[in-house]
Amino acid sequence: MLTAIVGVNWGDEGKGRMVDLLASSYDVVCRYQGGNNAGHTVINDRGKFILNLLPSGILSESTVNVMGVGMVVDLQHLSEEVARLREGGIVISPENLKISDKATICMPYHKLLDELEEDRLADKKFGSTRRGIAPVYADKYYKKTLRMGDLLTPEILREKLEGIVEWKNLTVEKGYGHAPVDVDEMLDWLMKYGMEFKDYICDVSEFLYDAEDAGKKILFEAQLGALRDIDYGIFPYTSSSSSIAAYAPIGAGVPGLKLHETVGIMKAYSSCVGEGPFTCELFGEEGDRLREAGGEYGAATGRPRRVGGFDVLASKYGAAVQGATSIALTKLDVLSYLDKIPVCVGYEYEGQRLSAFPMGVKLRDAKPVYEYFDGWKCDISGCRTYESLPESARAYIEYVEEAVGVPIQYISVGAERDAYIKLF
Repeated sequence: MLTAIVGVNWGDEGKGRMVDLLASSYDVVCRYQGGNNAGHTVINDRGKFILNLLPSGILSESTVNVMGVGMVVDLQHLSEEVARLREGGIVISPENLKISDKATICMPYHKLLDELEEDRLADKKFGSTRRGIAPVYADKYYKKTLRMGDLLTPEILREKLEGIVEWKNLTVEKGYGHAPVDVDEMLDWLMKYGMEFKDYICDVSEFLYDAEDAGKKILFEAQLGALRDIDYGIFPYTSSSSSIAAYAPIGAGVPGLKLHETVGIMKAYSSCVGEGPFTCELFGEEGDRLREAGGEYGAATGRPRRVGGFDVLASKYGAAVQGATSIALTKLDVLSYLDKIPVCVGYEYEGQRLSAFPMGVKLRDAKPVYEYFDGWKCDISGCRTYESLPESARAYIEYVEEAVGVPIQYISVGAERDAYIKLF
């Protein structure tokens, strides 16, 4: 069984929480794209954990976790993330963590370039996390990066690094006018933070194909959501990798395998970190109250998230792009304080009602069409069956399911691992 857990919207939908919930029934959990530019917050019986690079299955004692071919790895961040988890009692070893030898290393100069470019753009910036993700993916396609497997041959690492740094300084020094990148400093950084992972680096393709041949269950974990995908998202306000489920086997390292199911994660309202069009956005007191109720602050950066009501057009589009076979609706409990629940049921552009999620100028200039649904005004965090939910909560869920056109399989009613309802 090969399952992907992916985001339907702008990211921050609660994917880590769902991976943590389901991981115990899988043998392998694999991250297949992205870097440390987003985070998954997981709360379980072992504590509260924020994961940026490590697969969320690392918190389950029964799974092997894989960092796939499509990832970009900041070694310093990975080292510090591992150290924090170990302080919390999490066991991390080459037996339960495999890192692809083909994954790309995100270097300090990638973060530097990210910062320099965002500063140059000023008020036209893309809202980057300044963690080097766009520069390192750009260099990957230039074929001018180091990969994790290069750490296994330190005797020729300097030679490779010298050529890359010489080329990179054409931009850093002669383009931005910044002090040049120093080869010795970069080599020291690689040795300091990379060597501890030498025993974790392997051909994950071989491991994953063997696991599938042995009948193992594999769970693929995405970072961000459909609307941040480099091709299908709200370009250019996207990430620099492919966050859609169809990429999961490719980014993991097993392009010959096919998914059996895709669980799309979708909040009961909308949230968004960063710049770009966010048509359903709520402002003022209405937005502030929703942000505080949902604790909507970025797990990776701490930035306040923009918030809005559930967005029908964006969610229907995201579910279709992801090929979702079922939906996990998260954070339903957050809406419990509302008398009336806002839902963005459509967009208007130049006086015309849009029937599908737009791109480009239409998305930039679209206006939200809001309707309000009855709230339930009571605590639902203790509900564990669909029948125990208030009637108005059930009506809201049924509306969302029909609007998106994908069956809802899970409903999250709290942050804790067991605070959910399974419908089928």
